[in-house]
Amino acid sequence: MAGFFSGHDFAPNRIELEFRKAENKKGFINLAGSNPTYEGLIFPPDILKKAAEPYFRHRRYSPDPKGLSSARSAISGYYGKRAPSLQIMPDDIFVTASTSESYGLLFALLADPGDNLLAPKVSYPLFEHLAAIHHVKLRTYDMDEDDGWSIRESSIISGADERTRAIIIVSPHNPTGMVVKCALPALDRLGLPVICDEVFAGFPYGVPDIPPLGALHGKLPVFHLNGISKMFGLPDLKLGWIAISGTGVRDYEKRLELINDTYLGANYLVQSILPAIFDEGIGFVEHMRTRIRTGIDCALLLLSKNRRIKALRPDGGYYLFPKIDTGEDEEELVLRLLKNCGVLVHPGYYYDCDEGTHIMISCLTEIEKLSEGLKRIVPFI
Repeated sequence: MAGFFSGHDFAPNRIELEFRKAENKKGFINLAGSNPTYEGLIFPPDILKKAAEPYFRHRRYSPDPKGLSSARSAISGYYGKRAPSLQIMPDDIFVTASTSESYGLLFALLADPGDNLLAPKVSYPLFEHLAAIHHVKLRTYDMDEDDGWSIRESSIISGADERTRAIIIVSPHNPTGMVVKCALPALDRLGLPVICDEVFAGFPYGVPDIPPLGALHGKLPVFHLNGISKMFGLPDLKLGWIAISGTGVRDYEKRLELINDTYLGANYLVQSILPAIFDEGIGFVEHMRTRIRTGIDCALLLLSKNRRIKALRPDGGYYLFPKIDTGEDEEELVLRLLKNCGVLVHPGYYYDCDEGTHIMISCLTEIEKLSEGLKRIVPFI
């Protein structure tokens, strides 16, 4: 068999099989969830209904390769309000169907088959899958857990070669919560385009603000990726964007316009209501931030009760990635937590972390469930 993932093993692993058995049992708790709608965080429907009324009264589909002008203006305004502020004009913004689609468009824009991109290690499986689809290779740079999961810039330099076309930065990082807070000289030294995934930028925790990377590297071409799935808790509406800053952006925009026009994947209705989501949804975002901060506070306190668990205070996002000092195999540990405690966490190897034993805990989880789940697993570990 030929084609994408032709040699991939699609059989469920041991954790998935045990999870399927556990999730239907009374008292099961999922501490690895990433879907806000499953955790009681529902964006106010009245805002969406009110914003959609004009669209349904005057329906006319007039697609723009970059996306609806009003949507791009709303996104531009968002970057102007970031701290520090970043001025990105509406013409430098491309509306997409999702952050995943944004990645795919940029992989096609920046790399030919056989070229490579630098991605973080620890990482997320999405990159691997998209790279395979686009016949692009991934090389990795390292992160230093002993220094708050900071990026090891020397590994960026050593990881790049003559076929490296871009560097992927995730800030806040998933799942460690690391935030890039100052300029990285290694990026300026290489001078390559940077794809910055900032889908968790709305959720600072250990820092007061999440700086957009383009504000730290004004001369580099930076492609900022974000969307409403995480920011506004609207994964069902699926709208993302690419916002470009830095020098030389005109070299990319015409080609990116053609690629985006080929798909026109962004939902026109959602584009039309995006200004209202930004204008009227800030109260809900603040509610989400408070809930997530409370969850992280709760989790760090409970995890601190076991000396074998080392949980670093994240800069942002809503995940914790504690190290477990037991020497136990990650998969075996997660299976034991499922079988004996009725609680699901993710093992570190799901995120390409192969040093030590780690688990991923989502503090998006409703506080009562989060607390109960941790009270079960902390003494068990």
